Amino acid sequence: MKSVKIVLVAVLIVSLSFSSAFAKEAKVSKAAAAEKIEIALKSLVEGNVNYVASKSSHPNQDSKRRAETAGGQHPFAVVIGCADSRVPPEIIFDRGIGDLFVIRVAGNVLDDVAVGSVEYALEHLGAPLVVVLGHKKCGAVDATVKGGEAPGHIKAIVEKIKPSVEKAKKMKGDLLSNSIDLNVAKIVEELKESKPIVAEFVESGKAVVIGACYDIETGRVEFYHEKK
Repeated sequence: MKSVKIVLVAVLIVSLSFSSAFAKEAKVSKAAAAEKIEIALKSLVEGNVNYVASKSSHPNQDSKRRAETAGGQHPFAVVIGCADSRVPPEIIFDRGIGDLFVIRVAGNVLDDVAVGSVEYALEHLGAPLVVVLGHKKCGAVDATVKGGEAPGHIKAIVEKIKPSVEKAKKMKGDLLSNSIDLNVAKIVEELKESKPIVAEFVESGKAVVIGACYDIETGRVEFYHEKK
């Protein structure tokens, strides 16, 4: 009986040791993820500052970088942007080959294919930051604000944006600007709640999803956490 007790105590000690080690590892992993997110966001902010000041450094755009990424990609951020030709993410963030995993569609709206692309970037490529990038004077949002019957498959885009426009109509201020902001915010929340993959990454702290808006006149990207 005494030997059984000794064995049980030993098992308990080992179990507690493993639990303690696991908790410590989880804490370190979360801290490491937070650091990766901070570095990724800082890179985007600094790149945009350079772009606005016409001081872009055009990093990672040479043959060396092309060779480095030929065997695989490790983008540090996902950008879900509008297909508008005036909003090229790599240029406005002053980045290069392999830096950003870019998903572009009119109105920066989501469908299953876009969400699947985000999931791939998080789970398989290790990107810790997702930015939903709207922009001023967005034609897709403007068309939704103006109403009317959208032709062809454009209707699918309008239907995605319409809830944000209806919500914006109850707000003070410019209807188009408010609709653009709400459309981005809606997509951010949809992504955060998208199960199983994106929601799991967000809840565990391995990734964050944030919104931003690009001013096509000034070139500045305003991240939503900067808004007051």
